[in-house]
Amino acid sequence: MKVVATHRKARHNYDILETYEAGMELKGMEVKSLRLRGCSIDESFARVENGEVFLYNMHIPEYSQASYFQPDTRRIRKLLLHKKEIKRLIGVTTQKGLTLIPLKVYFTDRGVAKVQIAVGKGRKLYDKRKKMRAEITKKEAEHEMRRHAKRKG
Repeated sequence: MKVVATHRKARHNYDILETYEAGMELKGMEVKSLRLRGCSIDESFARVENGEVFLYNMHIPEYSQASYFQPDTRRIRKLLLHKKEIKRLIGVTTQKGLTLIPLKVYFTDRGVAKVQIAVGKGRKLYDKRKKMRAEITKKEAEHEMRRHAKRKG
């Protein structure tokens, strides 16, 4: 698996409930541009419309060696999922506060471009602070345990 782009702040800004793997409907030279690791998904999101899932604000830059056909860099891209998964996403995203976020874009071993999307619930500022505090205390406890084990041994 060759990772092209990741959304680093997604796990900080959202509580991830479920993840799905989806194919992308790409045009022209977008695949070659993706292979050059040219992609940004930091501001992107997915939405279910008319029984189909679409990805918004994903930026794939123009391929420099393409001759004439250059699709829009921030065009809306269709995600390819099974009907069962789409029906599940329709049910989940109608709940208040839940959204679809892309976590990473990658190529499989067979060379197929995929995007991992997640159902997430947005965190409030105090939730983010609480999580950061918990992580810091956990790290400090592990550090003390290691330091104490070194002194004994």
